[in-house]
Order: sequence, then C-alpha cells, then structure tokens
Amino acid sequence: MTKEERKLWYVFLKTLPVTVNRQKVLGPYILDFYCASAKTAIELDGSQHYEDGGRSTDEERDRYLKERGITVLRYSNRDVNQQFKTICEDIENHLIGQPRSDTTVES
Repeated sequence: MTKEERKLWYVFLKTLPVTVNRQKVLGPYILDFYCASAKTAIELDGSQHYEDGGRSTDEERDRYLKERGITVLRYSNRDVNQQFKTICEDIENHLIGQPRSDTTVES
C-alpha cells in the first residue's frame, strides 16, 4: 500500500462498522479498497493516473466495475493529504449513509 492508502486504512476505513477489504481482486483488477455491502470501490490515484495512459486504463476499469453494479469513488493522493476529513466524510456517506456522530478524523 502507498503512504496515502495506509493513512486511509489505519486512521479511518478500518474503524468503520462495515467490512472494507484492502487490495481486493475483482476480475482482472486489484482494487485499493472494496466494500461489498455497499458495492463500492475506493481508489486513491497518484500522478500516473492523470497521464493519458493512466486515464484510459482507469476509464476501462471503471466501466468494467460499473457493468457489475459497483460504484467507484476516486480521490487523488493530494486530496488525501490535504482534505483527509472531507474525504472520510464522503466515503462514510457512500458506505453507510450518514457520518457517525462519533467520527473523529483529523487531517
């Protein structure tokens, strides 16, 4: 896992009341994180994802997942580092509805 993936996992995802898997193999892809109960993949994108080849690969992957009813949440590594609490709230909204009142995530 990247530094940003470790931060998201250990500080936040691991504490959720739903099961989130790391490095989940789904078809020909390895998802950064996957919540089966919400049918949601969480992808953290480094700079290579914003180059032409990375974008087309991501589009193909997203299309494959969408065809299987899976929602893909994408965040840049930069956003993880600069807007961590906002990202956590967004993920929590997608996975379990409303953020927990006891959520204490610090940037």
